[in-house]
Amino acid sequence: MRHVAGLTNGPAAEVWAGGASIPGMRVPGQLAGTRLPDPGCADRDQTSLASAGEKAVSRIVVIEYTSLDGVIQGPGHAGEDTDGGFRQGGWTGPFMAEHGHYLSSLFQAAGGFLLGRRTYDIWAPFWSQVTDESDRIARALNTRPKYVASATLTEPAWAGTTVLRDVPGEVAALREQPGQPILLMGSSALAQSLIAHGLVDEYRLWVHPVVLGGGKKLFRDGGPAISLRLADSTTTGGGLVILTYQPA
Repeated sequence: MRHVAGLTNGPAAEVWAGGASIPGMRVPGQLAGTRLPDPGCADRDQTSLASAGEKAVSRIVVIEYTSLDGVIQGPGHAGEDTDGGFRQGGWTGPFMAEHGHYLSSLFQAAGGFLLGRRTYDIWAPFWSQVTDESDRIARALNTRPKYVASATLTEPAWAGTTVLRDVPGEVAALREQPGQPILLMGSSALAQSLIAHGLVDEYRLWVHPVVLGGGKKLFRDGGPAISLRLADSTTTGGGLVILTYQPA
């Protein structure tokens, strides 16, 4: 088993950062009673994202884990994000197997990854060292472009990384380039900037059957009004609902 800062123990260790978890590809057998979703649903999900990427330009897709009451804070573990006295960290734990099942297909269809600095600093030291060719998550992360929003990072060590200084301007330019969708996982502060500047082409909200009673949310007071249409929905065997929304 591998264990490093920012990961949970076990064969399906997950990196938890800024509202995102990225699992390894081995589904944990110890999660008794967890029923994996129909593989056909994951295939459909991959096809849907790939089809979006066949447009002439790239798309920015924001993927967030959320509770029923809209909280995206600290999904991975108790100490991940305690801002505001948040004590409910780790609320996505029972859904690790299903996370891995669906993220695998999403990552295969991605053209790149857009990360906040905090998320990048946790992911880079771990995933850049995973060389197992059978780990499709690692292969996607290590072979496709990564864009990190930072005002101070000067020499990124993770191969294939581009540092974004003018985030609104440079992300807008990325959207004009041909290619597959660019995924933003978690990175809630960066997501706020993209939402404010109208740079999100699709939201994938992974709604977990828990109520947290407070915490950081994706759509916050004072943000812009946005009209969306439901493009797709998937309900997993474990009660996770994945909702795909696009601007109306």
